[in-house]
Amino acid sequence: MTVGNMERAELFDAGSKGRGLRAAKELNTGEVIFSEPSFAAVVFDSLATQVCHSCFRHQANLHRCAQCKFAHYCDRTCQTACWNEHKQECGAIKKLGSAPSENIRLAARVLWRMHKDTGIASDSQLISVDQLQEHVADLAAEDFKQLRADVHKFLQYWSYGTRQHSVDYISHIFGIIKCNGFTLSDQRGLQAVGVGLFPNLCLVNHDCWPNCTVILNHGNQSAVSSALHSQRRIELRALGKIPEGEELTVSYVDFLNLSADRQKKLKERFHFDCTCEHCSKHIKDDLMTAVADSKPSADKVKEVTAFSKESLEKIEKSRVEGDYNEVLKLCYECLQKQENVLADTNLYKLRVLSIASEVLSYQRSFAKAADYAHRMVEGYRKLYHPNNAQLGMAIMRAGVTHWHAGQIEEGHSLICQAYRILMVTHGPNHAITKDLEGMRTQTEMELKMFKQNKAAYQTMRDAALKH
Repeated sequence: MTVGNMERAELFDAGSKGRGLRAAKELNTGEVIFSEPSFAAVVFDSLATQVCHSCFRHQANLHRCAQCKFAHYCDRTCQTACWNEHKQECGAIKKLGSAPSENIRLAARVLWRMHKDTGIASDSQLISVDQLQEHVADLAAEDFKQLRADVHKFLQYWSYGTRQHSVDYISHIFGIIKCNGFTLSDQRGLQAVGVGLFPNLCLVNHDCWPNCTVILNHGNQSAVSSALHSQRRIELRALGKIPEGEELTVSYVDFLNLSADRQKKLKERFHFDCTCEHCSKHIKDDLMTAVADSKPSADKVKEVTAFSKESLEKIEKSRVEGDYNEVLKLCYECLQKQENVLADTNLYKLRVLSIASEVLSYQRSFAKAADYAHRMVEGYRKLYHPNNAQLGMAIMRAGVTHWHAGQIEEGHSLICQAYRILMVTHGPNHAITKDLEGMRTQTEMELKMFKQNKAAYQTMRDAALKH
């Protein structure tokens, strides 16, 4: 399927939601409905020296652009592939003496691209960039103040001699980016590394229980010639069978929040009231606030919930400071308080379980980490869509933790389950799925060894852990 092919999706009037996309034919689970290269994208300021500005992969020893000394690339081929995007930016950074913030850099890249290609970069793009939704008039006072400051800095950065734009038009572009910017993750899907604008993706409306997911495919940069690279692109993939004519939806926020909290986030960030079925009927809210089977008193639940909120703030502070022993101490105290009061699907308990398993894995206390990871995954399964990418990633991490803990049967089983989900959400060619395929093969081999001779397997494992 070629990048940009839009045969499977069509634009339609989605009523109160405005424009939307729907299935132009019946779609199968895991099918790529369309893929789309970014109209413009930038790496976050904080990661400018650690992430390739062309393919958005996290890499060590990146090569710096000799001209502006700001942009970094995997190698010469990535740099050549990105030159069209970087050329005017390079000159502007040199003239200014330093690179402005990511928001300003992205707005400039969008405008440079619009001057070159107008607002439509290809035949498959359904709408011009400047026709995308913006909510500048709805911005809160603080956000509006920030937008004005960004516009002022943008005008200093924007190269002299090129086409000038009014303050209102530049504000319009910033508004479009604020409403439609898509966060790009690194090749392992573990860290947000940048932001980009994808015009066709912007037409896909939100649902808290969507029928599609969107993933960044970093493309293939292994060819010596940049002309033979496959470009960085997003892929919209079907999470299940979608009948012809059904609206295509993605979730703009993580489902693991109460419906009122999701609605609040969506209103603040995207300026609409979510009336999807899961919000209207508060589906799964009861599980996310569930109490233990022992039926504790309302006062006890209130006390433990308040304690959990407070603990999570302290945990986050200690995490930022890198004091992992303190993080674990706080997690243990919190879990002890939550025991027999909050259920394992309660959001406060799940957040503490997730952090505890992550930190214990980092400290190589795998057996303990595996126990917490197992409880977390069981809670996630009851809350998330069965093909949710975050569920797949959580199961993968839990599988790796069990594997490292020597619990090979459980580890292999979880890795296989994660692989099934990620084949739908990421597809067979994504770096994460390929990693998982390697783990699946390795754990399958180890499981056979374990079943044949447990003592020999244990000896081999102990020897491997010493290295």
